[in-house]
Amino acid sequence: MKTSSLCFFIFVSLSSVLTGCMNSTTTSEPEIKPIVQDGKLRFPEGHVQLQLIKTKAGEEAKTFAMDLPARLVWDEERTQRVYAPFAGRVLQIKADLGSLVSKGSPLLLLSSPEFGAAQSDLAKSLADVSVAEKAFSRQRELFEAGVTPKKDLEQAQADYERANAENERALSKIRLYGGGQLVNQQLVLSSDLNGVVVQRNVNPGQEVRPEQFGPGSPALFVVTDPSRLWVQIDAKETDLGTLKPGAIFELSIPVLAGQKFKGTVIASSDFIDSNTRTIKIRGAINNASRVLKAEMLGTIRMDRNLGSGVVVPTTAVYLKGAKHIIFVQIAPGTFEFRDVDIGFESPYEVVISSGLKKGELVVYENGLLLAREFSLAMDTVSHDGLKNIQALRSVVNK
Repeated sequence: MKTSSLCFFIFVSLSSVLTGCMNSTTTSEPEIKPIVQDGKLRFPEGHVQLQLIKTKAGEEAKTFAMDLPARLVWDEERTQRVYAPFAGRVLQIKADLGSLVSKGSPLLLLSSPEFGAAQSDLAKSLADVSVAEKAFSRQRELFEAGVTPKKDLEQAQADYERANAENERALSKIRLYGGGQLVNQQLVLSSDLNGVVVQRNVNPGQEVRPEQFGPGSPALFVVTDPSRLWVQIDAKETDLGTLKPGAIFELSIPVLAGQKFKGTVIASSDFIDSNTRTIKIRGAINNASRVLKAEMLGTIRMDRNLGSGVVVPTTAVYLKGAKHIIFVQIAPGTFEFRDVDIGFESPYEVVISSGLKKGELVVYENGLLLAREFSLAMDTVSHDGLKNIQALRSVVNK
């Protein structure tokens, strides 16, 4: 038992001695670190960190495919929202969700005492016109016979014209809502265009009032022509030069993978959203197959002319204070950082308008490693310089 313990102690002691010798040998070899010379970071040949640094040649900027978020909505030029102009009770639903309707097709039958009052006004105005016309005719005959004075004829003529004007007003009101001259209090709400019923927000027997369906409230019916849709695009200020009316774009929808749809920009807003800093762009897209649905979310893609400049990966550009910088490999193992100006930036690529030439190698991976080595090397230079100054001062003081 004692022999085993003694052997184990000797083995551990020898291991410790050997490990100490190995560590001493390892630490005795000084590590060669990169240095800063003439403002450039130089790595020794074969340095292990060079394997981590990836570079890519800057390419000439030509065209760039930009992607922007988009949302499909109904074409408001081909959409009708039907509201109740009078209070009343729903008697019958004439069209349901998904129904094909044409111009003049009935959607809803409403029993409305208010509309009945309008019908009654029309009937009264017709009676007043009839009475006024007869009175005017009689006064004209009497005036021509010399029985009545001219002022009575003029009064009868004015009464007749007032009755006609009131009749036209009442008739126009009834015509506006498609009613006849019969006083039945029944109002038919109809479609004003050919399309499809895409919303129905009313039920039989429901009481409806005009104030219930004000701005922002759902309409009783929404009828639209879904063969063409609008595309609402959120664009940045820098995209306005590309998203002009008439520009062609390609729409893709995630749930319709593999399908692409061509569209055209038709209008843009004149203000910038203060919250999102984006501008609303409107496009139109053909939907004759009716595969696309309103409120679908998608992405549009357009080719943008980038003009002059050099394209590099986004990961190659860093922000230092208010400036953009990049790291450029000017020779094997030698790097420098430069201030650059950005002409355009996307999630994947950046166009550098000045500070880089086509074909120069930029670091797009592990650039922060270079920044750290730059900082360490500069600290070493500063420390050594300070030591030299202190040594010189000590010599002078002697």
